[in-house]
Amino acid sequence: TAYGAPGSAWNDSAVSMIHTEGASKEEGAREEIMGKMSIKWMVGTVVVATVGAMGLAATRVMGEPSVAQPGAVPVAQEVPLGLEDPSGYIPADNPQTARKIELGRWLFFDKRLSKNGTVACATCHMPGLAFTDGQPVSTGIYRLQGGRSAPTAINRVYSKAQFWDGRADTLEDQSVGPFVSPVEHGFLDHNELVSKIKSIEGYRMLFREVFGREVTVGDVGRAIAGFQRTLLSGNSPVDRFDMGGEETALSAAAQRGLELFRSKARCTRCHSGFNFSDEKFHNLGIGWDTNSVDLGRYMVTKNAEDIGAFKTPTLREIARTAPYMHDGRFATLEDVVRFYNQGGIKNPHLDNTVIPLELTEPEQQDLVAFLRSLNGEGWQHVAAPVEFPK
Repeated sequence: TAYGAPGSAWNDSAVSMIHTEGASKEEGAREEIMGKMSIKWMVGTVVVATVGAMGLAATRVMGEPSVAQPGAVPVAQEVPLGLEDPSGYIPADNPQTARKIELGRWLFFDKRLSKNGTVACATCHMPGLAFTDGQPVSTGIYRLQGGRSAPTAINRVYSKAQFWDGRADTLEDQSVGPFVSPVEHGFLDHNELVSKIKSIEGYRMLFREVFGREVTVGDVGRAIAGFQRTLLSGNSPVDRFDMGGEETALSAAAQRGLELFRSKARCTRCHSGFNFSDEKFHNLGIGWDTNSVDLGRYMVTKNAEDIGAFKTPTLREIARTAPYMHDGRFATLEDVVRFYNQGGIKNPHLDNTVIPLELTEPEQQDLVAFLRSLNGEGWQHVAAPVEFPK
């Protein structure tokens, strides 16, 4: 089930402000309406909490102060094998609560929160495609297209700067950014977004219940970020082999690929740590073989060293999140490995870690076998709500 189970205390007025989209499913709808007071993910193995700097710093979305959240019930979470405890990455002023997560899920899937009522966050981050859209570049309102591929929303709790170019410092800021993109949700500004949400009485009541005040753009970001932080992937065959001691979890080819990943293929120079990302920005040469180069991180920092640099994505669920690179140019993992094997695309700002690898064809196949073994568990239970506030 998707964050819903019988037994929690959504009041009668909240229930009365829900409308059904599509066929009525009485029993399922009841579960969707009732917010669960304590949510647990029962996959994998609990790991020891590691509290990093991300967990100690408060987040200030759009300059708004946080307030005490009435009736807040902390969420109990078990973590898939291979991941750090996400509680160490939760900002101090946006604690996870069951009702906030459910509110964020509604906002994430609600197409009414766009200029013409056709686009939701889930339009580009679909559960069935590991929270991507399967397209080279994303499509928003009026079928307008952006210039970059939609990265997965999975394991964003562990990420620092958000978006391919890192222009959002927090997941809260990332969560509200697309609403004012002319090719995504299409609102003129965040005030228009807030006005739209306030026009839906069910949402106004839920925001007062969760945050103790009227709708603000900062609280929209807090709710959606809270939901996104529940999207985890771990307990992959690689985790079970490497950390769980399960010798049969990986095929012989994938085991050879793991060794290549850590040595000859040089992958860990960027795809490091438990989430397989160094959280840094690198120029691989993508786009330098065309007449139009996306300047990437440079547009945020104005630092010449960042020209054409893009953030290292996680490799978890990589086999489910094609196509690849920020422009979606590669359809398969085989294409990606061949690209790295040739040493990227030469340009004046090519990252010095990108060099020809001289992998043989069998070695490239083994590396792909390893990458395919990074599919995991912890997010598949999430589904679109049956009903939305009205």
